[in-house]
Amino acid sequence: MEISKQPKLGCLVMAAGNAARFGENKLAAVYDGKTLIQRALEAVPKDMFEKVTIVTQYSEIEALAAQFGFSAIHNAHPDWGISHTIKLGTEGMKDLDAILYMVSDQPLLHEASVRSVVETWKQNPQAIVGAAHNGKRGNPCIFPREFFEELMSLREDHGGNTVIRRHSERLRLVEIEKNELTDIDTPKALDDLLDEESSR
Repeated sequence: MEISKQPKLGCLVMAAGNAARFGENKLAAVYDGKTLIQRALEAVPKDMFEKVTIVTQYSEIEALAAQFGFSAIHNAHPDWGISHTIKLGTEGMKDLDAILYMVSDQPLLHEASVRSVVETWKQNPQAIVGAAHNGKRGNPCIFPREFFEELMSLREDHGGNTVIRRHSERLRLVEIEKNELTDIDTPKALDDLLDEESSR
């Protein structure tokens, strides 16, 4: 009797954007003593992935990835939008069965929540599985291999949402805390988050 192989899952951490709304490299911004990119990498349960890849334009993030034991792909054209980051990372892991796509600006995302997304996908390996709160989807999100070509054909600032809208019947949601989905796009958003945490 042949033993079925466990599907191989990769993790793509998207950390290449110009952060025009933030005004500088927002991933170097500090929340509770750690940079946003460090918090993102610490939320990756690396034992659950065949490979973890960070796509970035920043040499310091490439060095940090190496410290975590992750591979890095240099994005020389962050101005081409999120689609180029997705294409680079997906091409680098297209031999895997699925990829978890993760943004780098959710400082409250917990490793346990990422694990929950992965575990749900393992039970539904043909599904697109995303983190959500009260039905509102956010990141991270897992796409099986059959969607890789579609993801790599995206252009400019079109991301995974475009693919999900075309295949909404394949989507499975994993409930996580609302604050974990909070992303930081502006200095004010970071200040508001700091104020909110300090008032608790």
